[in-house]
Amino acid sequence: MTKPSVPGIPGIAYGGDYNPEQWPEEIWAEDVRLMREAGVNLVSVNIFSWALLEPAEGEYDFSRLDRILDLLHTHGIAVDLATPTAAPPAWFFKAHPEALPVDRDGRGLSYGSRQTFCPSSPAYRRAALRIARALGDRYGSHPAVVMWHIHNEYGCHNAECFCDTSAEAFRGWLRTRYQDLATLNAAWGTTFWSQWYYSWDEILPPRATGAVPNPAHRLDWRRFCSDELLSLCTAEREVLRGAAPGIPATTNFMVMHNFDALDYWRWAPELDVISNDHYLRSTDPESEIDIAMSGDLVRSLAGGRPWLLMEHSTGAVNWQPVNRAKTAGELRRNALAHVARGADGIAYFQWRAARAGAEQWHSAMLPHAGTDSAIWHDVVRLGADLRALAEVRGSTGTAETAIVWDWDARWALELPSQPSAELRYLELVRSWYEPLWRAGVAVDFVRPDADLSPYRLLLAPSLYLVDDAGAANLTAFAERGGTLAVGFHSGAVDENCHVRLGGYPGAFRETLGVRTDELFPLLPGETVALEGGGSGVWWSERVRLAGAQAVSSYTDGPLAGVPAITRHGYGAGVAWYVATLPDPDTLTALLARVCGEAGVAPVRAGVPRGVEAVVRRGADADYLFLIDHTGRGAEVPVAADAVELLSGKPTERGSVSVPPGEAVVVREPRSG
Repeated sequence: MTKPSVPGIPGIAYGGDYNPEQWPEEIWAEDVRLMREAGVNLVSVNIFSWALLEPAEGEYDFSRLDRILDLLHTHGIAVDLATPTAAPPAWFFKAHPEALPVDRDGRGLSYGSRQTFCPSSPAYRRAALRIARALGDRYGSHPAVVMWHIHNEYGCHNAECFCDTSAEAFRGWLRTRYQDLATLNAAWGTTFWSQWYYSWDEILPPRATGAVPNPAHRLDWRRFCSDELLSLCTAEREVLRGAAPGIPATTNFMVMHNFDALDYWRWAPELDVISNDHYLRSTDPESEIDIAMSGDLVRSLAGGRPWLLMEHSTGAVNWQPVNRAKTAGELRRNALAHVARGADGIAYFQWRAARAGAEQWHSAMLPHAGTDSAIWHDVVRLGADLRALAEVRGSTGTAETAIVWDWDARWALELPSQPSAELRYLELVRSWYEPLWRAGVAVDFVRPDADLSPYRLLLAPSLYLVDDAGAANLTAFAERGGTLAVGFHSGAVDENCHVRLGGYPGAFRETLGVRTDELFPLLPGETVALEGGGSGVWWSERVRLAGAQAVSSYTDGPLAGVPAITRHGYGAGVAWYVATLPDPDTLTALLARVCGEAGVAPVRAGVPRGVEAVVRRGADADYLFLIDHTGRGAEVPVAADAVELLSGKPTERGSVSVPPGEAVVVREPRSG
């Protein structure tokens, strides 16, 4: 089905997590009054209320939630109603201690926080579906409810459980995948280290052991854990659809921050609305790039359609070693950057800052200081901005460049006993994404087996693992006339982590016109010099040309004179290989050349460096978002008949002024 944008909201959705159960009821009236002042039109309710809704097994008290939903509806605020299954109550664990998770070392964990359950626990599944069914039956026809919010941040704290129940579930998953033990043994390469299995019961989760575990075993375990949590999500979804088939369902993804527990390519088709949580890292000096990359990935998971930013922060978070506040204008720039990348809704954790509990130092729309605060004034201003952008709702992005992103490849690359433990998937992909972001090139993300026909340029910065179908798809893209650029250590293993024999880069040797016989990973802090004065980090390898041309070579070390960057005409297209991670300037120049040859241009010419330019395409107009990250402002050319939406004023003299540290959104009518 076509994914809708945020349902039940005529413009851009705006709001956040609302937890009125944490406050005396007399404060609720003030909450809704201030929500209206801020322009809030959607709140997520009930995310962590299981203990209050079901004080004892099978006994419900909906009186508080009834009053909350009625109050919100009376004041015109729509509700994304959550199933509270991310935090089972204490009575559940007293009755079912076997549902508590066990870590890799065999240590049983206790309740007392959130997500402290085993995803394979039958008792947990029964209890979760029971409360979901009760909510669906009671509120499926409530006029405030426009969307179901299933669970919360699946796998954030319990992506893996190593108990005996999980072991049995894992064996069942393996039986379905492999059918028989001979096939499994072949896939896992169990002749190595005498790991051959003669009985399904011999197979365990990859618990702590004395040496390096089998990589194929570990990889299948990661796949199983993602699927096991997905099965919980879809089970709740089916219960809710049965009660209220017209209400769409979502759950909040977490695609950045090194969270890699779930294969969201498998999850996305199961949801009606794609939602994501995104938080800035205090240690990231250019967090605007992380926002952009996250937004492009989430939009891609949504099939190019709009999506919902379910959570981000107005200021500091509470879970980093040092939690910095946002600087002047940052709240607004962050939110509008998400809208630029396809978000049809902006929501925060949370509405009112908590007085107690583990997240009491997390910022909120209504902070501890109340309305006499900079955050509150920024929240109100943003609400006005989003109302002014109502017509942007439903518009989409367009990109001629795609980056290959694959969770299997990410998991496999970061398994133990690689040629280098320095390699980090997210950092590798971001290193290639950054130059495109700085140049204003629009980017989608794709899985290896995706339809690649919309693109001119395809980048695979890190595709260590790829199956035959994925490799053939990328090869066919180049053969048909596309430009393909592949990063080092790609194509090395198949879907079972078996090395592709005959030389590296394995699956892509013929396409790239190169053959490597030995890898020379670099030590931490070590660099290798490149022709033209640049350098590479993390990696080098002994590349031999097999049809490709050398574009740049190593100029020092044991590989002096060996090609480091190559270009190969393949079919009607071109395939590049980058056998190191070049320094930022060198990689920027390389990708500029690659983009130029592929015919890929920035979304808007004449935009100064440091001003982010993004376009969303509507039915009869383009919406140009311009966000200044320099603090200097800029003048940018636009169409003569354009209108700046945030101010409502026509542009003058074919250009628009972007104030220092601010953002503008320009509607440019499109003829034809």
